[in-house]
Amino acid sequence: MRDLFAYTCAALLCDDAERKCDLTRSLNADWSAVAFAHAGSATPVEPIGEPGRPARPVLVSPREVENRSVFTAEGRAALIHAIAHIEFNAVNLALDAVYRFRELPSDYYADWLRVAAEEAYHFTLLREHLRTLGYDYGDFSAHNGLWEMAQKTAHDALTRMALVPRVLEARGLDVSPALIAKLDSCGDRRGVEILEIILRDEVGHVRIGNRWYRYLCERRGVDPVDTFRALLREHGSMRLRRPFHHAARRDAGFNDDELRLIEELAVN
Repeated sequence: MRDLFAYTCAALLCDDAERKCDLTRSLNADWSAVAFAHAGSATPVEPIGEPGRPARPVLVSPREVENRSVFTAEGRAALIHAIAHIEFNAVNLALDAVYRFRELPSDYYADWLRVAAEEAYHFTLLREHLRTLGYDYGDFSAHNGLWEMAQKTAHDALTRMALVPRVLEARGLDVSPALIAKLDSCGDRRGVEILEIILRDEVGHVRIGNRWYRYLCERRGVDPVDTFRALLREHGSMRLRRPFHHAARRDAGFNDDELRLIEELAVN
């Protein structure tokens, strides 16, 4: 049997973006066709470091990422590049969710392999579109905020599920309507189509995060809402910002108590 964690680690550490996406899609496709071992694996969990990534884009602090008008060709390309970078990081996050957390049900690994493959698909769509605009992935600077949260949550699957899919990825649900409207306003129909695909799929990704967050809360005998509140307070840099896309969040599995909580804790 093939060791799931060894193959996932190889994809996670691959530093060629196109090859990483190919490996990720193959892992997901092979999951149901190939016998993967995920219990009693001989592959040790290594301390979290940096994932494989190409030498470019240059990573800077979020404050150094320049905002440009989407009504210029360069500004539109910069926006598409920023979203592509988020999707590339999301591939690594999903792969790490498979690799790092052991002794979980088979469905957990199936879910996060599917998420990784869909994030790879999103990245590929965005990169192809970026190339039609005369640019490529790596032509603009980017920040490393998503992976930094992976490092902060590497110690615990419950914390990872609480703060990555339910906060960072759910934020993508909130901002997608405005981004879609922005691209539509400058006539970028292909960009709109891609973001609509991403929004549809990201609802499912957040739903998966909610599923496994609640599973882990139940297994540990803790209340999901109280635990979420405590984790948000512990990680005070993770500010919840309005407006929230309530319909998408409900579709992704947030209940009324959770929606009230994020409204209570939100900043404008």
